[in-house]
Amino acid sequence: MKLKVLTDNYTYIDQYYLGEPGLSIYIEAEGKKFLLDTGYSDVFLRNAAKMQINLKALDGIIFSHGHNDHTAGLPYLLAEEGLPKQKIIAHPLCFAPKRADGLDIGSPLSREKLASCCMLNLSGSPIHLTEHLVFLGQIPRIVPFENNVIGETLVDGKWVPDSVLDDTALVWQGKDGLFIITGCSHSGICNIVEQAVKVCGDEPITGIIGGMHLFAVDDKLEQTINYLQSKHVTKLYPCHCVSLMAKAQMINAMPVATVGVNFSKEVE
Repeated sequence: MKLKVLTDNYTYIDQYYLGEPGLSIYIEAEGKKFLLDTGYSDVFLRNAAKMQINLKALDGIIFSHGHNDHTAGLPYLLAEEGLPKQKIIAHPLCFAPKRADGLDIGSPLSREKLASCCMLNLSGSPIHLTEHLVFLGQIPRIVPFENNVIGETLVDGKWVPDSVLDDTALVWQGKDGLFIITGCSHSGICNIVEQAVKVCGDEPITGIIGGMHLFAVDDKLEQTINYLQSKHVTKLYPCHCVSLMAKAQMINAMPVATVGVNFSKEVE
């Protein structure tokens, strides 16, 4: 499995790619090509072109959840000429309206609109995208210190607090263990690890890359670090929605690598 970060909050010096407060990761696995999230704008398309990555050859687009910093780039991709009909894999609630602080923070395209132009595979259950790459489906909330509510979502015509039940992740079942790829981890990175182990078996966690929605240096961060240490995670690659202070705490406690646009990783 190979991955390359197309969009992230950070870029590397002397590498002239664009960054934005969003996430998009290109993945190749067992002869298939996938995109996890599309960032906030057309930045992922522009970076992919500079990296000579052909996004017209995708086997599927996976969405980690429905917030606009992960979905708002999709209309730019769908507007590309000569693009084949796209297969989209996501949780059934991914494209429900979302709002926070008076702002629309949901997908710019509704489920109905996408169903008219794409092939939707919306599932709360795990899906094997390839023999070893797995979409984890809905993440059970079992870790007590991971209880995230972000704004509101529209359910049966009523706005209710949004626990972001559509938040999910991918896991690669490699020869040495499990490598987890997240979007924002609104469901909690520890809950995601628990789901990965449940779905794929109690194997070592060789690495985790993606957003982990950790900002403050607080008890939640400390408990998260303690949990990940207990799982003997070989390497952490926090990006997108992880603050500098949170990364600093992680670096002091365990092996952490810096991630930015054009970051590449290969896992057997």
